[in-house]
Amino acid sequence: MKFRPLTPSDYASLKPFFVGQRHALCSYSLSSIIAWTNETYRPYGAIHDDSLLVYATFARRKERSHLILPISPGREHTPEELASISRQTGYGVYWFVPGDYLERHDKKGLEKLFVIERQEGYDDYVYRTEDMATLAGNRYSKKRNLIKQFEQNYSEKVGDVSIKTISPEDVPGCLEFLERWCEERDCDVDKDEDLACEWDATTNALKNIDTLGFRSIMLSIDGTTQAFGIASQLTETTSALHFQKASAQFKGLYQFFDRECARRLFPELEYINKESDMGLPGLAQTKHSYHPVMMVKSYTLSLKEQI
Repeated sequence: MKFRPLTPSDYASLKPFFVGQRHALCSYSLSSIIAWTNETYRPYGAIHDDSLLVYATFARRKERSHLILPISPGREHTPEELASISRQTGYGVYWFVPGDYLERHDKKGLEKLFVIERQEGYDDYVYRTEDMATLAGNRYSKKRNLIKQFEQNYSEKVGDVSIKTISPEDVPGCLEFLERWCEERDCDVDKDEDLACEWDATTNALKNIDTLGFRSIMLSIDGTTQAFGIASQLTETTSALHFQKASAQFKGLYQFFDRECARRLFPELEYINKESDMGLPGLAQTKHSYHPVMMVKSYTLSLKEQI
């Protein structure tokens, strides 16, 4: 089988493979798979029988290169099939294997074929959409207070604040804001680090906002972009909020905008996956403060050598 680079032009032809996709880790969003590419990290795809195989390469850290679980409409691959694909492709490691996949398959059978390891820092946080859209109850009182402070200073009704879907004409303003946001956080210090790769993925998503099946919103204050959110549908019940940025200069803006993303992007779906914390303590603290209803654990499977 022949792997080739995945590009935005592949989205429409590959989308049918994701019908009924059941893996709850955000890594199984086609929109995200294609957006996550830069000079150090690149996804490749190949069609094998009824499945899409995705292999990701790291130019300078080749030991991190990996497959993800094959994508096929309406079915899940067995551990034996995974081992066979690894042998045929020569790619021996699967990343982002959801914990519930391991639960659905015989552990002893898996352990005969693979070394199973937890993938620390890559567990996804999942929330109820209704919780994020209403922030009801005592546990969200601090969030509501911050939102109230923001609303006292800035109002959509009087025109201080504007919220709309991102159009191609809005992309330059969003990219300019992303530069400002990134400078605040030194996120391009090391181009091999996950935060820098995420910056590139966000840029790709914005530049292909109408091509990759995203839903998006942006927020402007006095005519200047100060926040945006970009999401896709992950499973039949869950959306994935891949990229969410808000300026730290406005107290309560992040909490206000986070609520608006829940209300406006995929309100019809029961859950929102807000991705992992990438092992960053500050990000982990923020994500836990919104009280996830579940954590989707991530594992690696490394093919054992056959005796």
